[in-house]
Amino acid sequence: MNNSPLDCLVIGAGPAGLTSAIYLARFRRRFKVIDGGASRASLIPVSHNHSGFPDGIAGPALIERMTTQARKYGAAIRQQTVTSIERNAVGLFSAKVGDDVIGARTLLMATGVVDVEPELPDLTDAIHRGLVRHCGICDGYEVIDRRVGVLGQGDSGLREALFLRTYTRDITLLSLGRPLDLSFAQIQLAQAAGIALIDEPISAVEIDGDRIASMTLKGGACKPFDTVYSALGSEARSELARSLGARTDAKGCIVTNEHMCSSIAGLFAAGDIVRSLDQISVAMGEAAIAATSIHNLLLQDDASRTGLGLAEK
Repeated sequence: MNNSPLDCLVIGAGPAGLTSAIYLARFRRRFKVIDGGASRASLIPVSHNHSGFPDGIAGPALIERMTTQARKYGAAIRQQTVTSIERNAVGLFSAKVGDDVIGARTLLMATGVVDVEPELPDLTDAIHRGLVRHCGICDGYEVIDRRVGVLGQGDSGLREALFLRTYTRDITLLSLGRPLDLSFAQIQLAQAAGIALIDEPISAVEIDGDRIASMTLKGGACKPFDTVYSALGSEARSELARSLGARTDAKGCIVTNEHMCSSIAGLFAAGDIVRSLDQISVAMGEAAIAATSIHNLLLQDDASRTGLGLAEK
């Protein structure tokens, strides 16, 4: 390990990780960003609800802009994977990255989540073309009065279908051959909202231009949709934090306080890995709080070593 540890190691270079990099660089901190190259934002074809872009912006374009901005201030961003993290008796972290071990006084986890994807052909292409979507908050406005299919079951599937009812009356909840897992009261609620319920498996998907021309059910019936939403949930990339003993919630997301600090001193988190609205703007705000908290923590730590007193911002 380098005898002089970094002030911070940021893991993840999505909107949260890159926002923290911009802040830390402008705070003149010594840090690195390690990124595995699988940001969820990179799959966004166009976001129309991110402030400042009235004509929308594609996820990869936003990531590129933020990366350029962070590097402008000297941020070092490395495309690699952190395979393990340890914390020693004096609170310093060490991260294994390839053949290297990187030491850091603080860690910022911005590793995000991975969507549980439906078993559909040509899924990645369909996501990039906006035919399969994951976030009604982000782009429900774009499906006003369209034919929408929701892939899911149980309470989460029904809640997504009811949320999208804000934008269109033509909604079908498809459980992909699994039990719908709805109570009698929930079925009544769906029926009252005009939501069709289908529990047959999907045997084929036909895509025609910018729409899903049809989904063929196992029984032979064909259902056309303009857009399909996946409501199958997500899995938090919190393995590294959990290996240190950090507290996580029932969904595996890292639990933090108002300063975005986890239950482990010096370990911070921001973005989708923290349970909140999975939104770019939220991730960026959390990252700004986390980076500022890290800077203040390091100022206080340095002051205590030198006997100087500093007020926290």
